[in-house]
Amino acid sequence: MEDNKEKVVAALAGFMEDYARAIDRDELERWPEFFEEQCTYKITSVENEAEEYPFGVMFADSRGMLSDRVKSLREANIYEGQRYRHVVGHPAILAIDGDQVRSETSFLVVRTMRTGEMSLFAAGVYRDTVVVKEAKLAFAERVVVCDSSRIDTLLALPL
Repeated sequence: MEDNKEKVVAALAGFMEDYARAIDRDELERWPEFFEEQCTYKITSVENEAEEYPFGVMFADSRGMLSDRVKSLREANIYEGQRYRHVVGHPAILAIDGDQVRSETSFLVVRTMRTGEMSLFAAGVYRDTVVVKEAKLAFAERVVVCDSSRIDTLLALPL
């Protein structure tokens, strides 16, 4: 895979775009499908990452937990209506080891409330380990590191 680095970067960029589009279009039921069955998803801050805190403001360690999160968003949780719009940078490949790719990708998320009010909701970096199997990509780990430790209590949707 190392000798096809350009193809890996292109595939990874498309994968990241599809991930963001699923969230932005409120296709949250697709979100868990981007992950391996056993996976890690965590939203944290730069400060918490530096202190090596193991959990974040949102944490899951399996696709089942991610599916449960979506189900609770649809059926149980009460939160103000909102939409996200992701702006995702070009992925930087940190390492390729067998069928795993470690990468970092910068992101911005603009949140639009039902009232039409828009704000920069989150900025940071995705630290990912992606598994490539038969041209299919899936996150083994996605750590969302927000630049600010002020993470809004309205964090309902995945980043």
